[in-house]
Amino acid sequence: MEFVRDSGPGGQHRNKRYTGVRLTHEPSGTVVMATERRSQSMNRELAFERMAERLEALQHRPKRRKPTKPTRASVRRRLDSKAKAAKKKAGRRKPAAD
Repeated sequence: MEFVRDSGPGGQHRNKRYTGVRLTHEPSGTVVMATERRSQSMNRELAFERMAERLEALQHRPKRRKPTKPTRASVRRRLDSKAKAAKKKAGRRKPAAD
């Protein structure tokens, strides 16, 4: 845990005091910072929350998806609806000039 200075709104309280907090998780090398608040203790709490979220995100393993195929009935329904739409659109065309 390191305490740092940061510029921005808050004026002298923020620019003169070491209110920012930088946390480093050594095993993973993850670094988070919190410098929003003028209070060091509030920034420390915010930094610990961010670190917990970041470490939790690193632990997440998405489920493997099983490849699936559409059923024969669903393929037939889709093709039937496409044929119906094509027939409807063909009826809208102007007759060919011979």
